[in-house]
Amino acid sequence: MAELQRPTLCCCRKVLTVPGKSCEGGRSLAHCRLVDIASASNFHSFKLRHFHLDLHLNFAVKRMTGWQVLELTPVQPGVQSLILDTHPSLLIHSVDCKVPGASGAPDVFLSLTYRVEPFTDYGSSLNISLPAAVIRPHRAFRVTIRYTTTDGPAIWWLDAELTCGQTRPLVFTQGHSVCNRSFFPCFDTPAVKSTYSATVRVPEGVTVLMSASRSAYSKQDRVFQFSMEYPVPAYLVALVAGDLQHADIGPRSRVWAEPCILTCAVSKLGGSVERWLNVAEGLFGPYVWGRYDIVFLPPSFPIVAMENPCLTFIISSILESQEFLLIDVIHEIAHGWFGNAVTNATWEEMWLSEGLATYAQRRITTEAYGEAFTCLETVFRLDALHRQMRLLGDNNPVSKLQAKFEPGVNPSSLMNLFTYEKGFCFVSYLSQLCGDIKRFDSFLRAYIEKFRFSSVIAQDLLDFFLGFFPELKESCVAQREGLEFERWLNGCGPPLCEPDLSAGRALTGPVQHLCDLWGMDAPDPQLISTFDLSSWSTFQTVLFLDRLLDRSPLSQEVMSLLSSCYSALLDGMNAEVQIRWLQIVVRNSFYPDLPRVRSFLHKHTSRMYTVPLYEDLCGGVMKCFAVEVFYQTQARLHPNLRRTLQQILFQSSALNTSTAPSLLTSPPSAPSSPTDPPANGTIALRDVNVSA
Repeated sequence: MAELQRPTLCCCRKVLTVPGKSCEGGRSLAHCRLVDIASASNFHSFKLRHFHLDLHLNFAVKRMTGWQVLELTPVQPGVQSLILDTHPSLLIHSVDCKVPGASGAPDVFLSLTYRVEPFTDYGSSLNISLPAAVIRPHRAFRVTIRYTTTDGPAIWWLDAELTCGQTRPLVFTQGHSVCNRSFFPCFDTPAVKSTYSATVRVPEGVTVLMSASRSAYSKQDRVFQFSMEYPVPAYLVALVAGDLQHADIGPRSRVWAEPCILTCAVSKLGGSVERWLNVAEGLFGPYVWGRYDIVFLPPSFPIVAMENPCLTFIISSILESQEFLLIDVIHEIAHGWFGNAVTNATWEEMWLSEGLATYAQRRITTEAYGEAFTCLETVFRLDALHRQMRLLGDNNPVSKLQAKFEPGVNPSSLMNLFTYEKGFCFVSYLSQLCGDIKRFDSFLRAYIEKFRFSSVIAQDLLDFFLGFFPELKESCVAQREGLEFERWLNGCGPPLCEPDLSAGRALTGPVQHLCDLWGMDAPDPQLISTFDLSSWSTFQTVLFLDRLLDRSPLSQEVMSLLSSCYSALLDGMNAEVQIRWLQIVVRNSFYPDLPRVRSFLHKHTSRMYTVPLYEDLCGGVMKCFAVEVFYQTQARLHPNLRRTLQQILFQSSALNTSTAPSLLTSPPSAPSSPTDPPANGTIALRDVNVSA
């Protein structure tokens, strides 16, 4: 669209451009590169055809050592260096190059000079000098980088006591958004996709999984080999290694987990995954990744779930809540089409993956469980969006779908509800414009077919939408007053409109009615007793508790009545329910239920449950209690989470010089994982349908 002056990828997927002239693929676009300011690399100068990792995992010293081979083709003349993203935690040992000999001559091997330079606080640049003999336009060459990496933001080493079984150590990687530059040197931008393969050597008793197909395994040598035959961006390369066992749950799915939780994981999912895949294929076309396996990771996993191709990573803590597990797995399935097959070209437009995946997730749940269930879950999420909006203000630029961030800003800081829910509302609006949800399903199938295995920006999507529905283009829907596409993308604030959710009223109505009863000056216990929360679904209960939380502060009389009505009942419910009640307890300083907060924090050691509670405790009058519980539980917390909680405790105690030094066993620093949520209990990571 002419009014959207945003750069896009050319059709040959080699050069990032804006409307104007023809590229080498023939599309009418000017050669003007779009810079991904989160990447130090010169990715636009090369075509990455394939890369191979060969790694040895040493659990004793928490180190990965090996090499990487990149197969590259220059696509621009005059290039004298290859610049890759890397990280200070990754030590480069050597860089070599293999150049195919001309006219049957032997291959030439060269040792290359390189230097590592600072880039941002989340990465460095690896600048490799390329001799003239290497750089010949459109002629492939190979670069081998030997390196060691330890405990960078992508790599999470867990001692045995931090695993579910507490018997053997485990390691996993988490690449979203810009972490994998600490796993291997790369073009760490979603604009670049390539195939990859890997060879991983591990000690006895360790099983390795990757976001790829296992191509070979030598039990004697403890060598696992993997191959990803479809192009993926660097952030979707993932590895996990530990005491893992599996059970098949469908013809193309299996669950992987530590032995102590495998039976529970299988019982929770049953045969549902194949059903969800079939529904998704009926809506959006074939699932192209072959396997859809799931690995359940210990509570130290920093987010809820990650859509790694072939192998979804998901936190084991979510097994407590059947409904949240259902939604999270379906959301990751949706990423098989939206995010993995077709990817946002820059992190500034993350909604192209998350907003579309959220829409697709809700199409799947509507087909599988009915419109009322989907509307209830959507109301719950949109409530959280408006809660975040009230906190940030209507003019906060992070609420834009096309978020523009300055150099040095970590893209993961933009991981918020707007990318999911405002993006979902825009996609829903596009669906409403075409007037028939089935027609919009057809459009999404065609969109996937058109852009599969490529990276796109908003203009690609919207141009294709208007081309697919020419009658909408003719009626100028993109410029409809108050709902202009440009305003959707670049306007701050809440969604310009939200979908009709009245189909969920039978489920949401009782929730609002009970909230209204509790909002009265003198709540009537007799009327309140007519509502049986034990018969409600999890989403109804958490919606009710969230809305009560929004009404805080509550009087101590109301808190006493709430506790007498619900505390014992909520004790027997899942963690998603319990944490919301405990946040009400903490924010209203209701001391009689404080032992429940202690018990919860002793049991749950995942970031999504601990951080919101500690922030609430330290934001009120319970800092001493928070410090006490932290000291009692810190040995069971991952070091990254421990540092985050120390920050919360230290910042809240800035005026208490006697407390702060004792809390900081290491200097305050940014959270080790860029997937950490913002330091505010109102925007809890559990509120986001996080898939990275």
